[in-house]
Amino acid sequence: MLVAAAVCPCPPLLVPEVAAGAAPELDALRNACADALGVLAAARPDLLIVIGPADEAGRGPHPEGSTGTFEGFGVGLGVRLGRDLGPVADRRLPPSLAVGAWLLTRARWAGAPVEGLGVGEPLGTERCASTGRDLAAGADRVALLVMGDASACRTVKAPGYLDDRAEAFDAAAARALGAADLDALIALDESLAYELKAAGRAPWQVLAGAAEGARLGGQLLYEDAPYGVGYLVAAWS
Repeated sequence: MLVAAAVCPCPPLLVPEVAAGAAPELDALRNACADALGVLAAARPDLLIVIGPADEAGRGPHPEGSTGTFEGFGVGLGVRLGRDLGPVADRRLPPSLAVGAWLLTRARWAGAPVEGLGVGEPLGTERCASTGRDLAAGADRVALLVMGDASACRTVKAPGYLDDRAEAFDAAAARALGAADLDALIALDESLAYELKAAGRAPWQVLAGAAEGARLGGQLLYEDAPYGVGYLVAAWS
């Protein structure tokens, strides 16, 4: 059963070494993520699953001990998902899960075992919800660290340029995440999310499926779009 969840964005710029001179600009976001992870630790789960968007190569399960790197962003920094349990399959974590692993290392996570799941953007809403239900059944007390950005179309300098629909989409997602409103998360439009480059849509809907029957409350800890990309942080418990 799901006992807690933390929702965080997944820009590699969260990692100070990647952000370099711009690192202080996201300090408030990093602090909000740390607060959300504190809620996960306080729930004392038996299993923590990190889920996030992934391209085809990174989709599917990633066992504890899987490694990732930020070399693709010009930084020779590696991360590990949870504990080092010996050799694992030679498959790198997708960037979203690498950022999640970095957040856990920063928080000195020493609680439950950690697993990862890369979710493809094309995954339909019902498949997302079904996946979430399966994850919640994986242990008596399951927690999720849900990685994913809102729209990438908030300004003309955003990766997806300016789209007038982006602000309303992000506001709806923020309300749903802050209120732990499962129906509102499920109602997020797949096609619109794709057009707005909102990579968090599928992971958020996986969360909605996992939380069915759990009666969790939510709190929105951060909402901003500093680079024209919507970043949302929430904690459910």
